[in-house]
Amino acid sequence: MRNSIPNGKTVTPSGQNKRQHAAVKQNRKYENTFHTKPLCVCGQFCSDNEDLFGDYDSILEDSSLLAKLDDAEQKERQRDVQPSGHTDFTGLRPTKDVKQNKSCTDDVLTDSILDDLADEPFDDLPASLLQFQEQVKESVKRSRPQDGGKTSTPFKNSDRITEDKPRRKSRRSVADQLKKTMLCNAAAPSSVSRTVGLKEAVVSEEISVAMQAMETVSADTTDLGPFFGLPTKVKDLMFKLRGIKTLYDWQTTCLNLDCVQQRTNLIYSLPTSGGKTLVAEILILRELLCRKKDCLFILPYISLVQEKVRGLASFGLELDFMVEEYAGSKGKFPPTKRRNKTSLYVATIEKAHSLVNSLIESSRIGNLGLVVVDELHMLGDGSRGAIIEMTLAKVLYMSKSTQIIGMSATLGNINDLQTFLRAENYTNDFRPVQLKEYVKLNDTIYEVDPKEENCFRFSRPLNFKYSSAMQKMDPDHIIALVTEVIPAHSCLVFCPTKKNCENVAGMICTYLREEFLQRRQEEKSLLLRELRDSGNGSLCPVLRRTVPYGLAYHHSGLTSEERKLVERRTPTGCSVCSPAPPPWVILRSPYLAADFLKRSQYKQMVGRAGRAGIDTVGESILILQEKDRNMAQTLVCAPMENCFSKLMLDDGKGLLSLILSLIGLNVNLQEFLCGTLLFVQQEQLCVRRSLWEEVQTCVDLLKEKNLISVSADAQTLQVTRLGKATYKGSVDLTYSDILYKDLSKGLEGLLLNSYLHLVYLVTPYDMISQCKPDWMTYFRQFTRLSASEQKISAAVGVPESFVARKAAGQTVKKTVNMEVVSRMYLALVLLSLLKETNLWSVSERFQLSRGFIQTLLSSSSAFCSCVLHFTEELEELWPFRALLMELTRRLSYCVRAELIPLMEVVGVMESRAKQLYNAGYKTLTHLANADPAVLCRSIENLSKKQANQIVASAKMLLNEKASALQEEVDDLLMLPADLPQAPNSQHLS
Repeated sequence: MRNSIPNGKTVTPSGQNKRQHAAVKQNRKYENTFHTKPLCVCGQFCSDNEDLFGDYDSILEDSSLLAKLDDAEQKERQRDVQPSGHTDFTGLRPTKDVKQNKSCTDDVLTDSILDDLADEPFDDLPASLLQFQEQVKESVKRSRPQDGGKTSTPFKNSDRITEDKPRRKSRRSVADQLKKTMLCNAAAPSSVSRTVGLKEAVVSEEISVAMQAMETVSADTTDLGPFFGLPTKVKDLMFKLRGIKTLYDWQTTCLNLDCVQQRTNLIYSLPTSGGKTLVAEILILRELLCRKKDCLFILPYISLVQEKVRGLASFGLELDFMVEEYAGSKGKFPPTKRRNKTSLYVATIEKAHSLVNSLIESSRIGNLGLVVVDELHMLGDGSRGAIIEMTLAKVLYMSKSTQIIGMSATLGNINDLQTFLRAENYTNDFRPVQLKEYVKLNDTIYEVDPKEENCFRFSRPLNFKYSSAMQKMDPDHIIALVTEVIPAHSCLVFCPTKKNCENVAGMICTYLREEFLQRRQEEKSLLLRELRDSGNGSLCPVLRRTVPYGLAYHHSGLTSEERKLVERRTPTGCSVCSPAPPPWVILRSPYLAADFLKRSQYKQMVGRAGRAGIDTVGESILILQEKDRNMAQTLVCAPMENCFSKLMLDDGKGLLSLILSLIGLNVNLQEFLCGTLLFVQQEQLCVRRSLWEEVQTCVDLLKEKNLISVSADAQTLQVTRLGKATYKGSVDLTYSDILYKDLSKGLEGLLLNSYLHLVYLVTPYDMISQCKPDWMTYFRQFTRLSASEQKISAAVGVPESFVARKAAGQTVKKTVNMEVVSRMYLALVLLSLLKETNLWSVSERFQLSRGFIQTLLSSSSAFCSCVLHFTEELEELWPFRALLMELTRRLSYCVRAELIPLMEVVGVMESRAKQLYNAGYKTLTHLANADPAVLCRSIENLSKKQANQIVASAKMLLNEKASALQEEVDDLLMLPADLPQAPNSQHLS
């Protein structure tokens, strides 16, 4: 971005560093240089003869620098003219040797001046920079030819004196050049303070030194910068924002691996809580700051994406890069193209795939320098695993310069993943806290020991006096196990179902002593108050009973705000299925719902035991029944499960989607598929038919669905309009034709005097099976609809007579599509939310859990965004575009309109948005300019850390919006590259 100057000239913003630009020019052989503009264009604001600095020649209030330059240059000129102490005016013509060294003489003038200056130490430089300057000098010294300590300089001899005569033109002194540059910089308009500018200059200088070090240090030196190739400021920020002083040994080893330094792909595996994410973040920062490339961080859940965006926003502000959220309905395709900043895209699995597609289509995939995938083992997890495979395979095929880093728990067939990703593997069993695993059978505790024949070694009996009533209530002795730990330490209990979570929490409270109520009452009162505020005055009855004892439950039936409060605020005690790390973890059963636990699930659960820096050991206990003993031995002692491609899952649904998008992106199918995990594992997965037979079957099916067609010359495949809309909208192939029919039918009688019709059209098809209508509730809500809304319901296939008969328990003879009926029921839930925005009252009215309703709302906003992109590719559906854009916004937040700008900030929920609004923070600009200290005092129960994160997130979002607008302005004002030129005169008639 350029700033306008009154005289019509332009300069780049003064916050950029000219020394960094010079360092880049010296490192052109590096495969990806900085693409920055010079700091200023000299000669535009001052003449050569005018010295506006006078006796005060430094903006740093140090008048010695230019004087040093003048003295050093004067010495050099004297040494050049009188090398032997006398002058001989007879030898005016340069000799042959001197002629040959003419250019070298010019160069050595500047070098020797800098050598003189080097004798005077710059005390104000950071220690890390001085250290690396010395390192670079030593490296260069070693690389020069050893010739008796002499360097390669122009030949000088007292008998053959030469003079510059005509060869030396009027040369501006170094001091004059520096003055002129400083004056130009001072003339450039800047809104950045001097202190901020100096800080930016130091960071830029350290990045420059790190880049030079990457070119000059010896091969046996692995540390390429003050902090793993990054400026010292990053290390300071790690301590300031995260409290991290030093890295674990394995992290240092991993960051210094040859494959990391050479930017080849890497998979690294460690147990839960081993510190995997920090390594990925350091590599991301190095890519953003040093290589000036964008990065993509893929996380499995929306909550994790939001947490990561919130946590990295402060880094982005301090280090000048963008952090962009791609989750739910958030994210722009293709992303905003930035000229002066790099971007970190933090995305869910589904959004990451759409993002990569858009980058390929816009020919910008080369700008993506690094892709990091958390929980890489999810490659083997259902339909989401298929999407991860598609995303990574596309990056591998389309961009040879993009590095892929995968983090994972240990996998049984890591070699398959290495082959697929063409990656190195680093594995370590490090845990910051030692983990001891136990199982409980009857009244006995056994320690897990793979060396034992049956994997279990006797540890101790369980001693606890149970009454007969208590034995009946708690046959698994959960209370006995829990009370061994609490209240001195906390404990986490995993239960197989959501209902069991609530029941176990209530049961434990029944048998706890009264003294538990007296402990940490202030913290517990605060948690209850916050929970009540988050529910607009409503409070979960189970939590109302358990929290006073120091207990809480945690599952998807709670709202996301309730879950965050439980995670953050639960006092020391027993947390049933909360993800906060305690020293003890108890697994109520080896089942998850009706399914026996997988090895990976078990390891993730027990891996939560023990808090780094607090506990010396973590312990887990798995409660077993005798019937599960043999299966449990396999569970706790067997190697990790293998990870297999899921492209063939559900009759090849993933492969169908992949082939459709590849045809749409004009990618060669055979070449591409040879680079997939499915190709690596085809012998195990393609049993009935070969891979290429499966591909042909998929192509035929896509033709039948009218998603692809054969070109006129019968040589190539091409996507139809519906096919393009399907893959660009990320719409499930199962529903694309149904969606098109629903939208087309909707155009015939679209009613806009209510949200109901639009809401029905964007209610997710895959949510239908998760909810069975309560017919009395259905009929009651139906009768509350207006006449036009009832007309909409009848138009889509749900007449009032049908609902009335079902509510009365009568048999319905007329055939009705039950999927349409269930979808309309969910649409009524969403309509109620949009009308009153009170999740608790809607939950009570429809007898659905708050968590389910919130999931429905989130899924609907995401699907609404998909439908919007779907309609953008189909001209006949144009009326939906503006309508769905606003509906996406309403569904994303579902609050009063004035709160939406505040809730766009990551981490601000409805209750917090109300607090901020009532305190006078009514816009994004208000929040971005807020003082965190004042914010803490103004907002009840807001910690300093939360206030800092809110302000940082608001600033990042404001910067992102402003940057997008500026890029749009620049594009509008840019001279078109294809602007028609005036025709040549000879062609004129």
